[in-house]
Amino acid sequence: MKIHEYQAKAILAKYDVPVPRGEVAYTVEEAEAAAKKLGGSVVVKAQIHAGGRGKGGGVKVVRNATDAAEAAKKMLGMTLVTHQTGPEGRVVQRLLIEETLPIDRELYLGLVLDRALGQTIFMASKAGGVEIEEVAASTPELILREPLIPGQPLQPFQARKLAFGMGIPASSANPAASAMIALSKAYEAIDGSLAEINPFILTKDGKVYALDAKMNLDDNALSRHKDLLELRDLHEEDPLEVEASRFGLNYIKLEGNIACMVNGAGLAMATMDIIKYAGGKPANFLDVGGGASAEQVKNAFRILLSDPSVKAVLINIFGGILRCDTLANGVVSAARELEIKIPIVVRMEGTNVELGRKILTESGFNFTVADGMKDAAEKVVRLAK
Repeated sequence: MKIHEYQAKAILAKYDVPVPRGEVAYTVEEAEAAAKKLGGSVVVKAQIHAGGRGKGGGVKVVRNATDAAEAAKKMLGMTLVTHQTGPEGRVVQRLLIEETLPIDRELYLGLVLDRALGQTIFMASKAGGVEIEEVAASTPELILREPLIPGQPLQPFQARKLAFGMGIPASSANPAASAMIALSKAYEAIDGSLAEINPFILTKDGKVYALDAKMNLDDNALSRHKDLLELRDLHEEDPLEVEASRFGLNYIKLEGNIACMVNGAGLAMATMDIIKYAGGKPANFLDVGGGASAEQVKNAFRILLSDPSVKAVLINIFGGILRCDTLANGVVSAARELEIKIPIVVRMEGTNVELGRKILTESGFNFTVADGMKDAAEKVVRLAK
């Protein structure tokens, strides 16, 4: 789950990471009032779940409250397009009004799971203010890394090593190290999957601040953090993905025209791969789970068909906990209720597979039953064209 910058900063502040003074604003009047409260000279920042806001016109430095109101008037309701939103952009519905600071240097801090090591890695770089992907591609030697001991924050000696590695002056090394340790504690406490401060700034008077903040939470751990569920902004998520989450379905919208319904994440990824191998493009990732009911299958179908780009559907099921006859009944029920017109290719193996195939062939609908994944992929790609 992604959260907004101002929400991430509230979490960081709770764990003693220094952040600028700021207030969230939903209206022009609130933005103007916040600017007056903060001294007039402020930064007006659009709050969307995407980076690159400054390049898209979503970050403005203003001199007084009147200019803050003008900036807010332009930003609120605008469709902000960045390299992370795609061409459709995101509608700005809230702003962060924040004090300006005398920036001396911009640095980068981040935490992410290194899957090769099986450990969380704390990253730091003196090349802050630049997208970290650019730094990794052009000057990877500028990214310093320290692995975290599982269940423990960044250690003081590691933090000091990173601070001096980034060239932070000795007079500011201890505050910087403390901020890094605090960041790692926050990440661990909320079961984060990503945390970034870019830029992490050093001011002209030697202080450090998280000038920007990005935090993603592990969805699988949200049952332990009921309070953090309130931070979810459904307006920033794809409507079909929101709908799928209501029924316990793991759905991610993609840009192709072949919808996939699969049980099991590994099988779902293999299905998308084999569709690409056969010359097609998957329209989604959809894992209905091992214990899906006929009702869940029907809801999954409804969500798949809500995507206007879908021209064919591939159902790839290995019947274990989810029996093939249960899947077949759900598919037939959905086809009847939703009046499905597009081609549907079904590949199923496992428990009650013969009964499942019989239900499909005797349903009266024109389902295409495939023999194996390769055959299914080739057939659905042909039918989608």
